[in-house]
Amino acid sequence: MQAQAISDRRLEPPAGNLDTSWLKVIALVFMLVDHLGLAVFGNLTEMRALGRIAMPIYVWCLVVGCEYTHDIFRYAWRLLLLAAISQPINMVALGNQWDKLNILFLLWLGVMAIAGIQKKRYGSQFWAPLLCYAFVGLFNVDYGWRGLTLILFMYAARKNRGALLAVFLAFAMFWGSNNSLVTSFAGVKLSFLDWPIVGPVITPLFRMQALMWLALPFILIRTRTGLKLPKWLGYGFYPLHLLLIIAIRLIMGNSLSTLLAVLWPGIV
Repeated sequence: MQAQAISDRRLEPPAGNLDTSWLKVIALVFMLVDHLGLAVFGNLTEMRALGRIAMPIYVWCLVVGCEYTHDIFRYAWRLLLLAAISQPINMVALGNQWDKLNILFLLWLGVMAIAGIQKKRYGSQFWAPLLCYAFVGLFNVDYGWRGLTLILFMYAARKNRGALLAVFLAFAMFWGSNNSLVTSFAGVKLSFLDWPIVGPVITPLFRMQALMWLALPFILIRTRTGLKLPKWLGYGFYPLHLLLIIAIRLIMGNSLSTLLAVLWPGIV
């Protein structure tokens, strides 16, 4: 009976939204808002705050993808290839350097860590995640060890909606603990943060990175849009939106040589 219960538990679907094609479109919109706020609008707080929604949605899609993929290693290597292709585009669009690896490298590491946990080959449930943490310790990967930890926490909590909510909120408050407090939005002061009793309780959720909790409704509430994206397109949106940002920056008067200077510093 106990073995049957464990088997049934493994067959349970993830507790959150399984409409991942739709979620990836939503994540793309908020990611575009975030990166436009960074690269075009001078690090605009409101756009960066809304951008906190994108990364957790991609993480949840990754968790669901790892649950249902027929070949988790093919899934991982597809992400790695796309990450490598996207790296120079990311640099030109956002002004990053070669030593800052884009978020697709983080997602690739997350899949590799989860693959080790799933396969349990020669203790891979232990050494695979540790190797992934060593990678983010040696290289400057976007979101770093915190991003990898969020992936693993969400994977661990994926079968229970209450656990997913609790883990997510706790990690959001931890991640945002050293960030600046967002006290206004679009010129409107968030006066409820000053309310007695209520204010001190909710203030930790209004620090910049903690605003990732805004992604929770998209992750927890199930939708059924019927949208199905080709496998390559879901994460393929990432380099495509960067190309759009490059085009916008060129239209706004940035010279191509200036944008390319991050790839070849001597070009200007």
